[in-house]
Amino acid sequence: MEAITTINEGVLVDIEVSTNAEKFMITGYNEWRKAFEIKIKAIPQKGKANKEIINQLSKITNKKVEINSGHKSHHKTIKIYDIEEEEILKILNNQINK
Repeated sequence: MEAITTINEGVLVDIEVSTNAEKFMITGYNEWRKAFEIKIKAIPQKGKANKEIINQLSKITNKKVEINSGHKSHHKTIKIYDIEEEEILKILNNQINK
């Protein structure tokens, strides 16, 4: 999958973020943008959106998560530590179906 890249520390995942949603949710995979679509409650102000993304993805994966690139963009690359591509794909797909 083009949105996920394996690295020594874990994986990089490309995401496309929409703000001001009712709740945090992973809504699907955008084939055209090659990224997972994530909706968040927070507004993109003073790092609130980035904090919500990190906190929620950390809870979902039980792994350390950080933003690798795109701190001020709707398109971000997230680094998730100590996880393999197959495991993160399974977790993300389970979240999409909720």
